[in-house]
Amino acid sequence: MALSVFDMFSIGIGPSSSHTVGPMRAALAFAEGLERDGLLPRVRSVTVDLHGSLGATGRGHGSDRAVVLGLLGERPELVDPDAVEGYLDEIRASRELRVLRRHAVGFDPDADVRLVTASLPAHPNGMVFTARDGDGNVLAQRTSYSVGGGFVKDDPLDAAAPVVGSGAGLPWGFRTAAELLEHCRETGLGVADLVRRNEESLRPAEEVDAGLLRIFAAMRACVDHGLVTDGTLPGGLGVRRRAPRLHAQLLAEEGSSESDVLHAMDWVSLFALAVNEENAAGGRVVTAPTNGAAGIVPAVLHFHRRFVPGADDAATVRFLLAAGGIGIVLKETGSISGAEVGCQGEVGSASAMAAAGLAEVLGGTPEQVENAAEIAVEHHLGLTCDPVGGLVQIPCIERNAVGATTAIHAARTALRGDGSHVVSLDTAIATMRQTGAHMRSEYKETSLGGLALTVVGRPAVGVNVPEC
Repeated sequence: MALSVFDMFSIGIGPSSSHTVGPMRAALAFAEGLERDGLLPRVRSVTVDLHGSLGATGRGHGSDRAVVLGLLGERPELVDPDAVEGYLDEIRASRELRVLRRHAVGFDPDADVRLVTASLPAHPNGMVFTARDGDGNVLAQRTSYSVGGGFVKDDPLDAAAPVVGSGAGLPWGFRTAAELLEHCRETGLGVADLVRRNEESLRPAEEVDAGLLRIFAAMRACVDHGLVTDGTLPGGLGVRRRAPRLHAQLLAEEGSSESDVLHAMDWVSLFALAVNEENAAGGRVVTAPTNGAAGIVPAVLHFHRRFVPGADDAATVRFLLAAGGIGIVLKETGSISGAEVGCQGEVGSASAMAAAGLAEVLGGTPEQVENAAEIAVEHHLGLTCDPVGGLVQIPCIERNAVGATTAIHAARTALRGDGSHVVSLDTAIATMRQTGAHMRSEYKETSLGGLALTVVGRPAVGVNVPEC
């Protein structure tokens, strides 16, 4: 099975794709497996052990809540964010969980979801699900890994291998940027058109367009909700939502800001802040390619639609095709997991995707599109993932605004050239992986170093997530 752009853009809830969306999917798969194997009627208890990065930031990233929702039968793309607290309160009060909403087992979320800071050998985002009968005998046990962007793997012996194939079976399958560019030269197609050919081999053309426009509609709904929702974000850090206030300021300046040459950049920052404040609050977002970096692609897309004449739905589809194509390369050959390579794999990847999409719709050649993505990746190399208090708020929200403006600058820089450059996108991605491998674990989504430690004076470890 080859990666699709629809794998790179999926609708879910915040605050984290690898720590919320992935665990929810893994828990659902475990519950469905119990039913499929005929074991569900015999189950009397279920426990979940969240290891490594999941254990270190589990409460702040919502991993503990996510696995409970998955066991209930909820899916990230369908669960109602406004109903989550009610579900969890009911389970806590009754000490009972109805697996797949059909079979009741005794369950205490605080005792039966355990945060373990020690990592499993194969990946820092490991989970172990265990179901037992009335005598305490193990009926089923499953080890899963959330490997970034909501992707889940269940084979502990093969967690480092690619999640899916390298494009086999597609008319113009590619795994690297070099292969993508070679196909573009062979066919004379642009990046978006070539990616479309692959997508149309998987589904009808009208479904490609409709599906991508649904993705954009979800992005737009997220922005719109973030622009009008005020208050303080959950988690105890006291972070105020800034998007509504900034939105009001920019609207008040309409018509009087022509002399401000950076006025458009303020709107880009606003769009990114709106999305990531929604994400931090557990709202509905589009994983693009992760939740922690979910504001960058929508911000640049909204910039294009607001400030570039002629931007329409057709251009939006082209943007997402090109961005998704570059996302496939990043996922196949690099990493989009903050727990694996730091935030360079999240914000760096999202910035590269947005830069590629913008370069495409502004008329860039395949070489310029690849160059735009490379510039964005290169200048995020070494970026750490150090969420304060284990929450996807500081520095994550502002970091999306900066990543979005970087994407615009990368696209414009690439379009001023002819596409030739010294460092290829493939080289930049390989460097990202190497840098991540050498990065100390404290700086890879554990809240054990960087701002996560210096701001609050102590890390968020296991059950002791600070509520500053």
